[in-house]
Amino acid sequence: MASKRVCLAYSGGLDTSVILAWLIEQGYTVVAFLADVGQNEDYDAVKAKAAKIGAERMIIENLQQELVDELVWPAVQCNAVYEDAYMLGTSLARPPRMHGQGNDQVRFELAWRALDQTTKTIIPWRIPEFCERFAGRQALLDFAEAKGVPVTSTKAKPYSMDANLIHCSYEAGMLEQPELEPPADMWTMTVGMSLPPPITSTT
Repeated sequence: MASKRVCLAYSGGLDTSVILAWLIEQGYTVVAFLADVGQNEDYDAVKAKAAKIGAERMIIENLQQELVDELVWPAVQCNAVYEDAYMLGTSLARPPRMHGQGNDQVRFELAWRALDQTTKTIIPWRIPEFCERFAGRQALLDFAEAKGVPVTSTKAKPYSMDANLIHCSYEAGMLEQPELEPPADMWTMTVGMSLPPPITSTT
């Protein structure tokens, strides 16, 4: 029987790298797709990682101009923020690339259905067997280690990063504990600023 072929919206991060290996384990031939929205990463390394895991091929398309013209400028023009506080840097970059998990899997599914209702979509996080096997981030890390899947997330740094040309955000791990200060090496698009010492009166 011919192998089933699927296109995986692939970021190269922990989740999609594990999903790539899992899809191959399920008998799929996987073509990985990544949209360049200015995330400033080593695309040769991403291609090599996808190939090492077992992707049939990797497609990378530059969609930075589409992101700016169709999403960033309209958002700036209407001062778009979520609940009057949260900047939309991550979600604005979802329509051009439509990848990920969590809320992103919903964005991916709805955007794809709007374009083509005949194509079957696979949403791993809605498959009970997948969710039972990968009940948390630690299970993903353990699977990656067992399968030799190269990922940037580690047990010491179990958070993930999402970047594009206008924004960078992080989630998971210690970041879900607001009493802890984020590690200094997380700041990639900003410059830290020390507060001046308090002014003391001499009178």
